Amino acid sequence: MNRLGKALAGLLRPGDLVMLSGELGAGKTTLTRGLGEGLGVRGAVTSPTFVIARVHPPLGAGPALVHVDAYRLGGGLDEMEDLDLDVSLPESVVVVEWGEGKVEQLTDDRLEVRIERAIGADAVDDSDPRQVRLTGIGERWAGVDLAVLAEV
Repeated sequence: MNRLGKALAGLLRPGDLVMLSGELGAGKTTLTRGLGEGLGVRGAVTSPTFVIARVHPPLGAGPALVHVDAYRLGGGLDEMEDLDLDVSLPESVVVVEWGEGKVEQLTDDRLEVRIERAIGADAVDDSDPRQVRLTGIGERWAGVDLAVLAEV
């Protein structure tokens, strides 16, 4: 998941919204950690579950990374507006874990990343494989070849 995040960072630009979904332990924060490394941001990327959102400024000329965990937020866009994500969005890459049904209205363009992993009896071995589905929504993602990430 870390390697995928680093590779995905090469496709991202300021103003991008990335919405991550998947079960607990699927690798959402690990993917975001890779994004942070790939974007070259300051600070350790850790789960923002208890602080809701963390801003990681760029070390160089790239965009900041705003990492949001919407798990504990129940009320859709009203609660998200309190975080002022619409202010951060134009100059940052905003990554929202557990954002389904909560952040879609922030922008017409977003990248949805769904992570699935085998759990319990479905787990074949200790390698803990994941299936990742990337879906670009809106004009920003039209023509972007997300298949290049399939080999990561």
